[in-house]
Amino acid sequence: MDIREYIYKKFRNDWLDIFKRELVGCSTVLDLGCGCNSPIQFLNIPYKIGVELYEPYIEKSKSGGIHNEYVRADVNEVEFDDKAFDAVLAIDIIEHLTKEDGYRLIGRMQDWAIKKIIVTTTNGFVWQDDYDGNELQKHVSGWDAHELRELGFRLYGYNGLKPLRGYLSSIKYKPVRFWSAVSILSQPLAYHHPDCAFQLFAVKYLSARNNGIIVANE
Repeated sequence: MDIREYIYKKFRNDWLDIFKRELVGCSTVLDLGCGCNSPIQFLNIPYKIGVELYEPYIEKSKSGGIHNEYVRADVNEVEFDDKAFDAVLAIDIIEHLTKEDGYRLIGRMQDWAIKKIIVTTTNGFVWQDDYDGNELQKHVSGWDAHELRELGFRLYGYNGLKPLRGYLSSIKYKPVRFWSAVSILSQPLAYHHPDCAFQLFAVKYLSARNNGIIVANE
């Protein structure tokens, strides 16, 4: 094992580990904007529905058998019954929406979920173009830790400290191997202090409905 691999194994707080922890006891999960390679494929969830508008991503995801069912639809327009899923996920989605649509989607996620909703996003605005020939890949908004806390989310940070990464989460500085190690070493700090992290993992626990308002557990 080289030093870089040792550092990675010792100091990472892998977002997949957070997913595994947060989705324990969730049998039905809705994966919004699921893309072609959703991390949900690594989780032991009995029933998973993926929503995706870009058809090549749906076909690639289907070929990998990642979800049990697929819905080709715009996340702004798709509809589901209230309390239809144990958990609803929006993995790196809200930064592709306007702020108005992002807030609206989070509200609808709360309607569809029984136990919790999970949102991941870059911390603040990070430019991204329409790579993969997919216009939907463009970033049009930025979300910070304060905004998500105001909505009742509990936050964790990942991908190390914010200044070290940029486009497509790539390391910004050279030599890349050195700064990658620095980013990995910074992960415990980012995990516990998400305001300084490059990316945010946000969980909202749904406990009660009071006059149409979702109350989050503290």
